[in-house]
Formats: sequence, C-alpha cells, structure tokens
Amino acid sequence: MAGFTGAIQIALCYNDATSRRSLKILPCGSTTVTKPIRLLAAMGFLLAIAGCTAPTAPVAQKGDMLAAAGFQVRVADSPHRVDQMKRLPPNKFVSRVRNGQPVYLYSDPAACNCVYLGTQQNWDVYQQQLAARRMAKEEVSAAESQAEWDFGA
Repeated sequence: MAGFTGAIQIALCYNDATSRRSLKILPCGSTTVTKPIRLLAAMGFLLAIAGCTAPTAPVAQKGDMLAAAGFQVRVADSPHRVDQMKRLPPNKFVSRVRNGQPVYLYSDPAACNCVYLGTQQNWDVYQQQLAARRMAKEEVSAAESQAEWDFGA
C-alpha cells in the first residue's frame, strides 16, 4: 500500500441518536470507547470474577435453594443419623412415602453433613425456583448473544 503510514483499528460504535451500532475504522491511538464495548468489557470482568468462586458453589447454592423452598435441614449429628445419611445417594434426590404423603430427601454429606427433608409443597416451590433460574439464564444468554452479534443489520 503506497502512502500507508500508520496502523488502524476497527471499533464497534454506537450512535445514541439513532440507536444503531456500526463498525468504524479508526487510526490507532484513538480513544473512542463506546457503550457496547464498555458493556461487553464489564460483562467479561464479571464472568471472570464469577469463575473464581469456590468449586462447591453449585452444591452450596442448591442447599440455599432447598432451605428457601422450605426444606428442613437435619444435621447428621449422631451415629444413627450419620448411618441414615450414608444410606442415601449423595447429592441426589430420593422420594419416599411417609404417612401416605410423599417426602423428598437430599443428602449433602460434603457441604453441610446433613439431609434436607421436604414435603410435596417444598418440592413444588423448589421446582419453580429452578425454572425461574433457567429462564433468567436463558434471558441473559440471549441478551449477550444479541449484544455480540447485532450490528444494526
């Protein structure tokens, strides 16, 4: 290229007046920082921080959700309760029938050394929480995808 003297950069720009995004070629050293770029940078930073949480976070979150749904926490604080907890598969739900009513058990030997005990109503609330969490994740994913690929076309 004859006469080319400097490097260039490509930037995703946002026009507040038209609410449109566009690609612009800028000379290197330009300090134009647009809203979408700042938003994507902030989301990347938050995702990086979220990746630094303890590996037991999903298990702890499940315990929090179960407690919020009304499940009772039964700590395995006696040899009999430890034995009962060991009979259940760890980190899995088991349903039983007690007095003609379904009862749901969740053994969590690693995080709390306990068993969560819930009724049908507690189970239904927990399932609603899971559905709401899935929908929220899907909405975030869709918003991130749109922000990533929507170039105003």
